[in-house]
Amino acid sequence: MTQRNSVIVTGGTGGLGTAVTTLLLDKGWRVIVPWIAEEEVDRLARHTDNPDLVLTQADLFDPSGTEAVAALASSDVAAPLNAVVNLVGGFAMGPRVHESPIEDFEHQLQLNLRPTYAMTKAAIPHLIAAGGGSIVAMSTKAASSPFAGASGYVTAKAGVLALMAALAVEYKADGIRANVLMPTVIDTPGNRAGQPNADRSNWVAPERIAQVIAFLVGPDSDAISGAQIPLPGVG
Repeated sequence: MTQRNSVIVTGGTGGLGTAVTTLLLDKGWRVIVPWIAEEEVDRLARHTDNPDLVLTQADLFDPSGTEAVAALASSDVAAPLNAVVNLVGGFAMGPRVHESPIEDFEHQLQLNLRPTYAMTKAAIPHLIAAGGGSIVAMSTKAASSPFAGASGYVTAKAGVLALMAALAVEYKADGIRANVLMPTVIDTPGNRAGQPNADRSNWVAPERIAQVIAFLVGPDSDAISGAQIPLPGVG
């Protein structure tokens, strides 16, 4: 980067988020990481002495929380807010649609779509004021290739695809780019614990995804917007 910039990384204390946060710090970004669970902050303990890491407790399901995060991220005039990386989400299996409570479906929408929408909405005025920027969100390969037992998850992640496509069109004139990643299973400790006997040959390492995200928020990707990028792993 030719200029020091700020980036918001939601889910930055998670299995993927720690890899993304670490890489962006290494590349000279000022990284704002909202957190909700105290124990998750320990995953970034080795970076707490880095002044470019800004940790802030926030409820990303509450618009007042996302607005506070966006204001904090844009508070350093020497490092304007230039990017938002939306990593908050979660996965759950269940029965088929006719056997599933609607509350389970709504929970997946809340978990995978609401914080991405709320954080992006809060950050956009600051990105416009800074002259543009980059928004990245996480969907999944399953959004276009569904499997049984995950209708709520698949629908929510398809919503992320649609939201990023809409943003790319709505804010093109403001210099804001929006792209979405579609990995297979991410090779995190949590996924390994949850699927101990799985074939991990097509799982994707968090560090590889972090490299793609770092590219998408950087200046070398300024021609890319509205992309739905598959990350199938390298089995």
